[in-house]
Amino acid sequence: MALHDAPLGKASEYPASYNPDLLFPIPRDDNRRRIGFQDGRWPWFGEDLWQAWELSWLRPNGVPAVAWAEIRVPAASASLIESKSLKLYLNSLNQVVFSTPGQAAEVIERDLSSASGSAVSVTLYDVDQPMVISGRPDGFELIDDEPIERAGYTYCPDELQAAGEIVTGRLCSHLLKSNCPVTGQPDWGSLLIEYTGSRISRAGLLRYVVGFRQQQDFHEHCVETMFNDLMQRCDPEHLTVCARYTRRGGLDINPWRSTSAGEVPSMRLIRQ
Repeated sequence: MALHDAPLGKASEYPASYNPDLLFPIPRDDNRRRIGFQDGRWPWFGEDLWQAWELSWLRPNGVPAVAWAEIRVPAASASLIESKSLKLYLNSLNQVVFSTPGQAAEVIERDLSSASGSAVSVTLYDVDQPMVISGRPDGFELIDDEPIERAGYTYCPDELQAAGEIVTGRLCSHLLKSNCPVTGQPDWGSLLIEYTGSRISRAGLLRYVVGFRQQQDFHEHCVETMFNDLMQRCDPEHLTVCARYTRRGGLDINPWRSTSAGEVPSMRLIRQ
């Protein structure tokens, strides 16, 4: 399917009945070839961690149920899922009867796995369940007030530099902004970087992050580009890059890529 066929940027009628065909997959290979990877080979582990805050269905007695969902799409899947199509799909469940929340989760898992080409995991949470909210995770150094003489607003990977002894660092910036490649609308996020290697220049990293301000790309592509640039220019022994994007249409997308297999813990930042 071509990107111009996606529901993004188009008037859409909300579905009155269940329809998994609403899901619109976007192949990952085009972007990966653009940054130098092909044949299914890339130097990271990771996933796209979605948080869906507007989810509802009907109980057997007809009374609605509500929940929020944590959706994990493997970075190794053939396709990512376009966000508006996911929103429309989830709304197609509004009048569907499920006997239990587990049954609802199973259906969503099945449909998203089919669309993405890999096994997706879905966990549903009660909206009354408390959740920890933070400005940034403990131990992360904020770089946003780093003194710099200039800031540019175009993609600038050459700003990334690392030198000196091997350190372990955790860096955070709340200044990440990119634009949807279809609608041009802004996407806002916080960038989290964990690494072991020569000390990354804070000023250079800040200029690099600000340089995404006019970049037009999907959340997932931005994170893979940043991961690749940091690996190429800073040569860390270990690297994890995670972006926590703000909510749009009841969904937030939080891709992470890492040199190590594992799992990024669930969290919710203030702006989410």
